[in-house]
Amino acid sequence: MVQRICCGNVNCYFISYGKTGILVDTGREKYRQKILDALKPYDVRLLVLTHGHVDHIQNAAFLSNALDCPIAMHEADIPLIGDNMLQPLEARGILGKIVLSESIKSFRKDQIPFFTPDISLKEGDVLEAYGIPARIISLPGHTRGSIGIDIMEKELIAGDALMNMFYPTSSMLYNDRDTMLQSTDKISSLGERQIYFGHGKPKKNRNMWR
Repeated sequence: MVQRICCGNVNCYFISYGKTGILVDTGREKYRQKILDALKPYDVRLLVLTHGHVDHIQNAAFLSNALDCPIAMHEADIPLIGDNMLQPLEARGILGKIVLSESIKSFRKDQIPFFTPDISLKEGDVLEAYGIPARIISLPGHTRGSIGIDIMEKELIAGDALMNMFYPTSSMLYNDRDTMLQSTDKISSLGERQIYFGHGKPKKNRNMWR
């Protein structure tokens, strides 16, 4: 089961199987207690970060300690923990440029409490050892180390590889546009899935996200 935890305009997700589960992304500091309250009934085995931007990882160190669970992410995004500006972003469209401007302000202003990930994730890694029948898929483009979590080939947590901030689409912000579009096509090729976005409400998978 995928539980969406809304943290302002960012989503965290809890994937549960019985009383055990995995937390995906962490939101910003002011949502710490909301996340902890949502997770009280569960044994959290792992914290997975879909990518390294501050709105998704600011609580990683705190929640890892509070929940006594390891942190996992793709190694390509580890440098972003220290500086979100290390992977420059571009935007498409007027709305995208507005989002980019606000994101850059946040990257420069908001601090990420330092942490060192315990686990490096890559394409094809499975999460069954943490109680969840799911696998990691690589979805670079928004950032170099963006990943998704494919759950029983029925549901996909896509991070910011796709967005539904104003309407469902490929990411409005990207480090590499061509790579990002390849990742959106990869998601489409998975077939029938419920897609869970880093921003916005879930939607069914589409044949084309561009």
